[in-house]
Amino acid sequence: MSKKYNVGGKQKRRQQRNRRVFLFGMLSIVVLFILCVWATEKKRAQEERLKENPSFIGAPPFEVELLDINEYSRPGIPLEKINGIVVHYTANPGSTAEENRNYFENLKDSHETKVSSHFVIGIDGEIVQCIPSSEIAYASNERNSDTLSIECCHKDETGKFTQDTYRSLVRLTGWLCQRFGLTSEDVIRHYDVTGKNCPRYYVEHPEAWETFQKDVDDQIQIVEEEIKTEGEAG
Repeated sequence: MSKKYNVGGKQKRRQQRNRRVFLFGMLSIVVLFILCVWATEKKRAQEERLKENPSFIGAPPFEVELLDINEYSRPGIPLEKINGIVVHYTANPGSTAEENRNYFENLKDSHETKVSSHFVIGIDGEIVQCIPSSEIAYASNERNSDTLSIECCHKDETGKFTQDTYRSLVRLTGWLCQRFGLTSEDVIRHYDVTGKNCPRYYVEHPEAWETFQKDVDDQIQIVEEEIKTEGEAG
């Protein structure tokens, strides 16, 4: 009787152990499945979030001070396709980004001319957005319909930008290129559209323009890395 009892006890313990192994295995599979679903959903949510609101990832800081809609500086015409970015200089030595923005704004009253820009960068590197990237600006003649424009302030008649202005220009241009699927080859001078001596320093020093384009390429890569890191961390 004792021997039979021991054999039965061993079988029972073996069955209990097998049952625990089976339950543990099933639980592990369920947990793994839940983790996979969670990871997939998290990744999808991150991708959707970045897709829906990529605006400020990798962007330099800037103030949004949109012009009032008017026919002289912000006509409100949709910019349906962005094929390039045009760089300008203000040709107004010593002026600030805010002063140039206000000049554009006041055109609605003065009717002096039709001119504006999507962004203005100041001598200290401050950036002001005047017009949404979804609308045209009066800046680049026949390329108004498919480009964004950036006006840059400068200290003197040479038109050379300060280091702060240059740094902000590279960061802003690189961010815009990445955001709208452009490369440094799509970044041009006003001169390349009309032959106007604008931006003066880069027209008179084409080698400096080539350096700028290389810096923009580097910045595009930096922005892409920032977006990738943000997506992985989110």
